[in-house]
Amino acid sequence: MTTPDTRRPRPASDILRTALRRNRGAMIWGTVLMGLYQAGETAFPIALGLIVEHTMRDRNLGSLGLSIAALVVIITTVSLSWRFGMRILQKANTTEAHRWRVKVAACGLQPVARDVDLKSGEILTIATEDADQTADIIEVVPLLISSLVAVVVAAVALGLADIRLGLLVIVGTAAIMSVLSVLSRRIGSSTQEQQARVARAGAKVADLITGLRPLHGFGGNHAAFRSYRKVSTEAKLQAVTVAKVNGAYAGTALALNAVLAGAVTLTAGWLAFDGQINIGELVMAVGLAQFIMEPLRLFSEMPKYVMIARASAERMALVLTAPPVTTPGSEHPAAGGNLEIDCVRYGTLRDLKFTVAAGEFVAIAAYQPRAAADLAAVLAANVPPDAYEGAVRVAGQELGELSVEAVRAHVLVNPYDGEIFAGTLRTNIDPSGTSRTVPEAVEASMLTDVVALHRDGLDYGVRDRGANLSGGQRQRLSLARALAADSEVLVLHDPTTAVDAVTEQLIARNVAKLRRGRTTVVITSSPALLDVADRVLVLDEGVVTAEDTHRNLLAGDADYCLAVAR
Repeated sequence: MTTPDTRRPRPASDILRTALRRNRGAMIWGTVLMGLYQAGETAFPIALGLIVEHTMRDRNLGSLGLSIAALVVIITTVSLSWRFGMRILQKANTTEAHRWRVKVAACGLQPVARDVDLKSGEILTIATEDADQTADIIEVVPLLISSLVAVVVAAVALGLADIRLGLLVIVGTAAIMSVLSVLSRRIGSSTQEQQARVARAGAKVADLITGLRPLHGFGGNHAAFRSYRKVSTEAKLQAVTVAKVNGAYAGTALALNAVLAGAVTLTAGWLAFDGQINIGELVMAVGLAQFIMEPLRLFSEMPKYVMIARASAERMALVLTAPPVTTPGSEHPAAGGNLEIDCVRYGTLRDLKFTVAAGEFVAIAAYQPRAAADLAAVLAANVPPDAYEGAVRVAGQELGELSVEAVRAHVLVNPYDGEIFAGTLRTNIDPSGTSRTVPEAVEASMLTDVVALHRDGLDYGVRDRGANLSGGQRQRLSLARALAADSEVLVLHDPTTAVDAVTEQLIARNVAKLRRGRTTVVITSSPALLDVADRVLVLDEGVVTAEDTHRNLLAGDADYCLAVAR
């Protein structure tokens, strides 16, 4: 009877193995060339020792000339092998980092979110710094092997002079690596924690910048700054800890390498003084003792970089191996279908139930902003169907039965804080370049004055996050993008909070006219938008408490009048 394999998967190791496997060719050539470089470096003091020996023993100009020619060949080999070896390895490193950046970004941008407790700022850090550090394994392994080659060549050369010198190098190297392996594990764990804290600080500042305007509005900016300072201080303290560990590692490695080099030099001097090795072998031993410090330094530093690469790979695995929050269906809704909310319970919503007929324009006046946000999140399919009770149906089919692509194509929920991207007005309104209603959308959203204000019109450049536009212009640009999509069902969440009352009246009439015959839901407290709706649903404490036209509700419902009258 076989026992099932209950070992946990090792996604970080899988990531590193994948990086190594698909760069085999570059790593083999890089290892060969870097091995030649290290072998050439090692051969230099050996050649010097031979030159001294031939000069003192034979005093033959031919042998001296041949030795000098060998030095020229060695120097040329060292120079060219380093140049082309590093070119191959760095190209492979850069390409591999690009692959992982794209893969992490693709996971973060999938329509179905992944079940990972990371904010967008943290995922950004993983897609940049961690991807780069993981790809460093492409250079680390060849450098590790080539450094080992140098140490082995030096040990063999010294062993040929005297077996005790060769054994001293081998035993000393093993002892150094044993000591440093303990410190390298500490570096890996400390680096992983530092990367996590820096990512959290980045996510916090991204959230802070996004919400800076409303924070100023109610005076919460100082509390937010204190919160960010705390997170940033934690990241700084962890960075100091990592720097201390790295410093201890580097200092220990340097000291141990120097001790080994000194031991080899003193042992060779004692053997030469005792007549057990000749002057040429002494020169070679002293030269190798000095040279061996560099490959030993590289050889001793490589475990640290391996641990850093592994720590970064583990953070990437948080994104790449996380399961999707939900598994969408594969059905497609019928064209022009209605929208039905059937006893939905989620967040502040309590058995919410209403239906919007196909082609109807319905406004929802939510007395509590949180309820409006929860409703928008459910309609946008940002909440998995199994995370709320009840059902949301489009054309009679539940959202869980529909594919994500079908939901996105059929139902568009435009948030009140729609993102503005660097580009032009045109690319923000019609990112795919396929909309046939851009002029109508520009006119309906009252973006015409912005277009007319600039010589380039719709090709006017927009900075990242719309930094060169006012708040009202950004909101109208976001509304124009939603209208240009011309979706079967359009849900607008507070689309006019940043525009003046006159512009708001014009936008309300234009939207109602443009969306005539298309299913439209507007979650708003704007009297102008409420007035043009076919009917208004009052959402209070998570349920619909009233339903009528805006004017009838104004005339007969004091609470409604107090909530929406301006």
